[in-house]
Amino acid sequence: MNQSKDILIAGIEADARQEEEKILAEAEQQAADKRKYGDQKIESVLADARQRAEKQAEEIKRKGVSSVELDIRRRSLRLRDTILQDLMKRVEERMETRIATPDYRAVLRHWIVEAARGLNVDAADINASSAERELMDEALLSEAMEMLEHKVLLTLSKADPLGAQGVVLTSTSGRLAFNNQVRTRIQRHQREIQGLIHEALFEQ
Repeated sequence: MNQSKDILIAGIEADARQEEEKILAEAEQQAADKRKYGDQKIESVLADARQRAEKQAEEIKRKGVSSVELDIRRRSLRLRDTILQDLMKRVEERMETRIATPDYRAVLRHWIVEAARGLNVDAADINASSAERELMDEALLSEAMEMLEHKVLLTLSKADPLGAQGVVLTSTSGRLAFNNQVRTRIQRHQREIQGLIHEALFEQ
């Protein structure tokens, strides 16, 4: 009786140990799986973080380069505008000194003819600065009229002299005018001048 009891207890103890070992093995496997999953999850998080960091760094770099390029362009445009304004001022100053030279009369005649062609009327009044009006005699007006393809009556304006250098032709009706003053002439060719400045200073 006691022997059977001992055998039964021994069997129960063996089963218990086996079940315990099984449970422990399963627990260890689960723990290992969780550690593996945890490591994978950590690596995934780190990889995602690295990818986001690289993307952000690239975006910061791109924005930085773009900002620098924009700043360089702004400075370049400001420099070009400054050079252009300085050049225009020098041109106006140099043109003003030419009024006292003997060949300026021919310059005036050319501007009058050019303005008369642009205005394209049968009669026009001519105005200019005080210094230039002193050069405008009947002979100069006659020479200008002879150079025109069609007959145009040119008369010296009775209005006050212009404040800036160059000529302005106005139709006798007063409704049409052609401005051929130095500053206006420069503005007409401003795009070509800007192109030359850009080519000379920035493209080499």
